[in-house]
Amino acid sequence: MTQPITPPPGGFRKILVCQLRQIGDVLLATPAVRLLAAAYPRAELHVLTEKKCASMLEHNPDVARVWAIDRKELSNLFKEVAFYRRVAAEGFDLVVDFQQLPRCRWVVFFSHAPVRLSYTPPWYNRWLYTHTVDPLGGYAAMTKASVLRPLGLEWKGERPRLTLTDAERARAGEYLAGLGVGPEHRLVTVDPSHRRVTRRWPADHFARLLSLAAAGDASLRFLMLWGPGERELAEAVRAGMDEAARAACVVPEEMLGLREMAACVAAAALHLGNCSAPRHVAVAVDTPSVTIQGATSSAWTYPASEHADVAADLDCRPCNRNDCPHLRCLLELTPEAVYAVFREHLERFGR
Repeated sequence: MTQPITPPPGGFRKILVCQLRQIGDVLLATPAVRLLAAAYPRAELHVLTEKKCASMLEHNPDVARVWAIDRKELSNLFKEVAFYRRVAAEGFDLVVDFQQLPRCRWVVFFSHAPVRLSYTPPWYNRWLYTHTVDPLGGYAAMTKASVLRPLGLEWKGERPRLTLTDAERARAGEYLAGLGVGPEHRLVTVDPSHRRVTRRWPADHFARLLSLAAAGDASLRFLMLWGPGERELAEAVRAGMDEAARAACVVPEEMLGLREMAACVAAAALHLGNCSAPRHVAVAVDTPSVTIQGATSSAWTYPASEHADVAADLDCRPCNRNDCPHLRCLLELTPEAVYAVFREHLERFGR
């Protein structure tokens, strides 16, 4: 590990955290942001991220400013460099880079911050950072937070943080009521999508699972979550369900915004889905969850009993591959096996 970092007298004055993407990863960086804010309460803490992820940081009391990279606006190198220089000109005395992506490195380079901290980089990036450290393995948010060890900071179970307003929660309640979800129902938000085929449980498996769930508990209502290009998949799941389950399932006509989606997850008794961003949203809004694991490991699962994952018992997983010739870890994980976990989890933790 690198040598301990000694803060300046009075602590750091201005801190920048770099975490550009993806949506779930930005949420997984918020425990580290919380640690920095608690350790340096007088510091002004900024986050550099991509525009599509910025809403995950709205109303976060630990964050003073979000610098959102809009790739459409930064349409050429001149505009990009000007933006990076503008961010760096804020005068940060501590920069923490969780990704070392080119856009992060530009800002780190221009910042001239006295302390530039990151995980151990490849040799060609070492000159950019004053301090580097090997991250620890384990839960993904803990791994990110372990980069802060030279500052004497340690993850102690801090959850991802997503701060919803009372108005956002109220609007979600009204939206759900308009869909026919009443106080007598138990809502389950369902995320059947993933951009990687090795993390996407088959649509017909989801359909069978939700049919089993509806037959076992008539009070359940299912809200299918979908993002850009994913509505067809959500509709396919609903179409494959039996008649009673289809009547209990809603596929929104319009795609929900990220914070609208988060407010609906917060109103749910339980979240069910693949290993993608909504599972981290569920942790951040304190909704129990069941996640179906394909190629990924349990390192993405928050270590608490109310958040469970279920996976096929195969020697080849977790492989973390983005492609696979057989997809056995998904195809051989039966709806009946997942339903057993879902039912028990709903009974123990569902609201």
